Amino acid sequence: MSDRDTITFHTNEISEFHMYKLMIGSVVPRPIAWVSTISKGGVLNLAPFSFFTIASRQPPTLMISIGPGVEERKGTEKDTLTNIREAKEFVINMVSRPLGEAMIRSAANVDAGINEFELAGVTLRPGTRVQVPAVRQAPIAFELSLNQIFPLGSDHVVLGTVECVHIDPAAYAGDFKLAIESWEPLASLAGDFATISRPFTFER
Repeated sequence: MSDRDTITFHTNEISEFHMYKLMIGSVVPRPIAWVSTISKGGVLNLAPFSFFTIASRQPPTLMISIGPGVEERKGTEKDTLTNIREAKEFVINMVSRPLGEAMIRSAANVDAGINEFELAGVTLRPGTRVQVPAVRQAPIAFELSLNQIFPLGSDHVVLGTVECVHIDPAAYAGDFKLAIESWEPLASLAGDFATISRPFTFER
């Protein structure tokens, strides 16, 4: 940071959208949770979310934040949230660079009756601990049972307890470590995407 004066924005002086832009441009890179769910009628849903992180190590818990519908579905609840609430289980598939275009296709705003596995052009892997399938091409997939959902402002925070992890052998480095360079995780930026280049460490 230079010694020049900073540019300061106060939340109560700018729009919600502009603060959102500042946050997503600053909190980067963000991993992408490619969430698969199933509706009461058996329709498969697949959608990406970049408000995603680890919430607890014990019990092993992942967290996603789901906002309201947008565009023609503005103000409605997203199918992913509805399905998780009803089925109480879901799968988070990690997105590799080769899956980027399929992930983008699944982000389309389509009718709830559309099978988004077919829309994305991916195949399913039946769940072993949950009824929801994973994306077979995903390098890593977490099967989760719903821990809790709670509203937070305009969004809903969803906590899922990890029941099972599927890992492609090419992404596994042994001793419970993942080969980051092998599976090329795709990260979300402010409207763009990035991959991790060569990892490095600092001396402790």
